[in-house]
Amino acid sequence: MRKITVFLMLFLFTGFCYAQENEIQSISLPNPQMKGGKPLMEALSARKSMREFGSQELSLQTLSNLLWAAFGINRPESGKRTAPSASNWQEIDIYVATSKGVYVYDAKNSVLKPVVGGDLRANFGRQAFVKTAPVVLAYIADYSKMGRASQTDKDFYSATDTGFISQNVYLFCASEGLNTVVLGIVDKQGLAQSLNLRPEQKIILIQHVGYPKTR
Repeated sequence: MRKITVFLMLFLFTGFCYAQENEIQSISLPNPQMKGGKPLMEALSARKSMREFGSQELSLQTLSNLLWAAFGINRPESGKRTAPSASNWQEIDIYVATSKGVYVYDAKNSVLKPVVGGDLRANFGRQAFVKTAPVVLAYIADYSKMGRASQTDKDFYSATDTGFISQNVYLFCASEGLNTVVLGIVDKQGLAQSLNLRPEQKIILIQHVGYPKTR
């Protein structure tokens, strides 16, 4: 009996330590810098997909700028965004995976809200390089925000809106000297379970971002 009690205590203590190690907090982002960068035509000229990433992490300022460019609020009086959104549903949430955990971008408050702790970047794709990008973005549609639209329309417009957002990220990366690539090949069911997504949340596209790999 005593051995069983000791075992249970050790088991509970180990579980508590693991939970503590994987617990993450909200991250307040600095205000995005809305000036600077390359002129539009130069950014378009430099836009490309790159699948190699260095280990250097993005600063909070760069991450804030990136997320604002992707789908931040550019008209505070109306809450409208940098990318178009069908019927202004704003149904796309950006999940941000780093080595510390996964967060969801709160554009209104410029905050990364914790979703799950631990390094889950390997779950965001099936190719070898997915583990190396310091930041991984998952574009996840919340169909519950799309009213009475048909399933066909929900699928179409959420994919279209994601395309606008991911192109914003491509142009930001081209302007800032960052590498990026979008991926559609991912174990969506497994990733949805890892992120504790609701049935009405659908993973649309994954995008990896980081500095170029130095030779």
